[in-house]
Amino acid sequence: MEPSESRQIGAISWVNGPVVRARGSRRVGMFEVVEIGEEHLIGEVIGLQADALTIQVYEETAGLHPGAPVFGTGMPLSVELGPGLLKSIFDGIQRPLPVLELRSGAFIGRGIKTTPLYRKQLWEFEPRAQVGAVVHEGMILGVVQESGLIEHRVMLPPGISGTLTWRAPAGSYTILDPIARVRGEGAETEITMLQRWPVRRSRPYRRRLPPSELLVTGQRVLDTFFPMVKGGTAAIPGGFGAGKTITQHQIAKWSDADIIVYVGCGERGNEMTQVLQEFPELTDPRTGRPLMERTILIANTSNMPVAAREASIYTGVTLAEYYRDMGYDVAMMADSTSRWAEALREISGRLEEMPAEEGYPAYLAARLAEFYERAGRVTTLNDVSGSVSIIGAVSPPGGDFSEAVTQHTRRFIRCFWALDKTLAGARHFPSVNWLESYSEYVADVADGWRERGSPDWQELRVEALELLQHESRLQQIVKLVGPDALPDDQRLILETTRLLREGFLQQNALDPTDSYASLEKQIGMLRLILDFHHSASKVIAKGCPIVLIHNLPIVGQLVRMKTRVSNDQVRALDGIRKALNEQLQQLASDYT
Repeated sequence: MEPSESRQIGAISWVNGPVVRARGSRRVGMFEVVEIGEEHLIGEVIGLQADALTIQVYEETAGLHPGAPVFGTGMPLSVELGPGLLKSIFDGIQRPLPVLELRSGAFIGRGIKTTPLYRKQLWEFEPRAQVGAVVHEGMILGVVQESGLIEHRVMLPPGISGTLTWRAPAGSYTILDPIARVRGEGAETEITMLQRWPVRRSRPYRRRLPPSELLVTGQRVLDTFFPMVKGGTAAIPGGFGAGKTITQHQIAKWSDADIIVYVGCGERGNEMTQVLQEFPELTDPRTGRPLMERTILIANTSNMPVAAREASIYTGVTLAEYYRDMGYDVAMMADSTSRWAEALREISGRLEEMPAEEGYPAYLAARLAEFYERAGRVTTLNDVSGSVSIIGAVSPPGGDFSEAVTQHTRRFIRCFWALDKTLAGARHFPSVNWLESYSEYVADVADGWRERGSPDWQELRVEALELLQHESRLQQIVKLVGPDALPDDQRLILETTRLLREGFLQQNALDPTDSYASLEKQIGMLRLILDFHHSASKVIAKGCPIVLIHNLPIVGQLVRMKTRVSNDQVRALDGIRKALNEQLQQLASDYT
């Protein structure tokens, strides 16, 4: 929040944790930002009844007392938008954490006022619009090279249109320097590179587009089995230790999104510290430059004020929409929406609202729907395509997917990557359970796979999933009588699914070769394993015992190809296929 001229509008009458009630002016609006007490703590009006105000405070309220003053700002909770967002680390209400650390040390002091974007930095502005042109909201006036990876497109703010009467020449400017003037309906508006936007209101766009383009993550279980689209919504539910955070890290690092917005919402401080330490050191695999050059981090850990946790989600998605409007594909990671829902529950309880299931407020589902609705692929006001993809982690207590947040989330997302604590305990990562997970984008991305030279992707995917489902049924028999009681054709299914699990679905995030798999490598590996199944089935039909097939050298190669074959040497899979055919043909010749 930028320091603003505030006026006293009332005095505190009641304090209950982060919720404060005050009496005062009737000229206060819902969701107006107010300042509480002599320290001017930041809060937001969330309830109005005559001259009684209900306020949620985004800072620690210890020491507040009835009679303390309340000041109004006349502004809704908003974020600052402009050059300088990338490479930044903010708290839940967009205060820059490095600046707060310089001002108050390791723990954030109360009542500290600072600007989210640095006012004195000069940016090299290159104009694009011509003086005298008719301009409309969202139109690009010029560009700034914000980082080594991203060109920041300075847009005319929503709600402003008219004739461009003046434009700054190319040169160095701060975000507060005027760069253009627009005359519309008798008034002239001065434009700077700094915009503000209320976080609880989605930014406008021309029209919503149907999902069609695959969001490539490089994670085989996701891209091949449960694909996600640009502009889509996904949930990653899982119990403690199932790997939600590392899965989101992998998507953030390897996905082909242009911009990453990572929101650590209510997670443990040590986890968020790891993120803050690791992300600045990560290298963007596509360009070799620092990954932070296209990343914004928002950290609001579990020991920070609970009300700011609720706001952090909206802060993150508003920043994502801003870059979407420039024409970029943005991926937003929310870790985790369960902690956000718990913040809603705590505030609702202090407001003495009637609780619904598991103590959550009755409007939990509506808030989740409102949040996920802000994802999407759109035609922007500047008639270019951009997208916001939202990937939310869910932390159900005890890994129980029947709890309220997980169930409501499933209603509003189309991609469900269910993490399994048992798989994680067996060191199988990503621990995505292929029997409980699903994607409703399969038909939408089929054309994309076809254009990438894989017209049989859907058939291969369906066959592999059917084998894994068949294995699940066979394992129930194996637990009772052991695998030796099964006929060889069914034992082959167990062998093939073992190859699928260990050689395809399991992926090592720390292995430089295996951490990311290109789509060409993914489909090549899957095709090889299924070719093994088809050929081995024919050999078994001739009377060959499964144990001889299991002992073939090629079986070990199929498990190790994920780490032995790099993405730029996918042709090496042809050599593995040749060895596979030779070894199975040799074995088949013994049973003709």
